[in-house]
Amino acid sequence: MANNKEDDIKERLHDQSTRSKAFEEVVREFSEQLYWQIRRMVGSHDDANDILQNTFVKAWTNIDYFRGEAKLSTWLYRIALNECLAFLNRQRAQENISIDEADSNFINMLEGDPYFDGDETQIMFQKAIRTLPEKQRIIFNLRYFQEMKYEDISEIVGTTVGALKASYHHAVKKIEEFFKQND
Repeated sequence: MANNKEDDIKERLHDQSTRSKAFEEVVREFSEQLYWQIRRMVGSHDDANDILQNTFVKAWTNIDYFRGEAKLSTWLYRIALNECLAFLNRQRAQENISIDEADSNFINMLEGDPYFDGDETQIMFQKAIRTLPEKQRIIFNLRYFQEMKYEDISEIVGTTVGALKASYHHAVKKIEEFFKQND
């Protein structure tokens, strides 16, 4: 989203008379990219939709706390990330499973998902991503799939840019190694 357009939306979000229409525009503008980021984390289309709705509900109910210092996308991604992590933690606790078991379940779900339509390379890529530690996986997804700047990722995950670059580099190396081992 261009800076001028985002500034305009931020201004309208803080005005009670234009808030509703401005928020509708935010939902239209960010729904798809947030959906795919959430989907990469949770796997299931239905769960991703639920978390996306929760993200926008949280954003709407907390709009007065959005000071506009960060970009809208950064603020929304942070909410979505927190919603995903809370969902994954609840899911693991309810099913009383470890992170490794949850990752295995995710891969099984992927293999039966029509979105991936039997694309072996894509499934292998997703399996490689699932081998990453959770924080590294988040950083990799935001950088690789969303092509976010390190500065924006830093605001979302609360880590320095230098640490993010190192984490992304390590993630890429681990994924490359995964493909070498599974050739």
